[in-house]
Amino acid sequence: MNWGAVWAIARKDAFIALRTRAVVLPLIIVPLVLMVGVPVLVGLISGMAAQLDVASTDMEEIARALPPGFGEQYAGLSEVQAGYIYFIVYLFAPMYLVLPLMASAVVAADSFAGEKERKTLEALVYSPTTDRELLFAKILGAWIPGVLVGLGGFAAYVVVANTMTYYVASRIVLPNPLWLLLAFWVGPAAAAFGLGITVIASARVNTFQEAYQIGSLVVLPVVLLVIGQAAGVFILSNWLVVLVGFLIWLLVALVFVIAAASFRRTTLLARL
Repeated sequence: MNWGAVWAIARKDAFIALRTRAVVLPLIIVPLVLMVGVPVLVGLISGMAAQLDVASTDMEEIARALPPGFGEQYAGLSEVQAGYIYFIVYLFAPMYLVLPLMASAVVAADSFAGEKERKTLEALVYSPTTDRELLFAKILGAWIPGVLVGLGGFAAYVVVANTMTYYVASRIVLPNPLWLLLAFWVGPAAAAFGLGITVIASARVNTFQEAYQIGSLVVLPVVLLVIGQAAGVFILSNWLVVLVGFLIWLLVALVFVIAAASFRRTTLLARL
């Protein structure tokens, strides 16, 4: 493996992508909305409800479905306060995975399809690298920004969530083992899975928008996780998060094997 060439292509991809408005805007807007806007909005509503001693039916239902040990840990809180902490720590947790998935998919969509639009792919195809090195460079160039955006979103969420939970319930709740596992184990796996799918799509379509639309479908499993937990089908635990991360890494390995076996630069040339 020619690591010098791999890193050169990966750095070039990341720098070009981060100078493209269609890539940068989602990387700014989505983290702000998810990691800042949502917890602040729900926190303000919960804080006003707690101060007015108002408990909604929804909060009561959430309070009855608290995970084991939650009641003892947060004894003495009202239903609204306990419900908001449950939302911050558990219910919202699967939504965090949208961040690394989205970030890596956006950058990966620009990997081949963006180069086709900019008419720079032909020079890259003729570069002195093997097919596997070129593919790995494209994957690495999207995975690193995806992981960094995920970790940045995690750091922002910890600050915002602790500020709002202190406002609502006078408690500091993050980071805890569950969220550390999400940020450092499941998040990088989700980023790798999302970009693997998107890179494969990007090599087969001609525009950034087509590649991004196909890659965005990988967010659907996250939506199912959110719905399943909200419906009470399961509650995220440390061991469940470890298992989910392990399964995603297995899928990542499968996607990369398929990508490496099917990727040919001659196919790219035929599509120019």
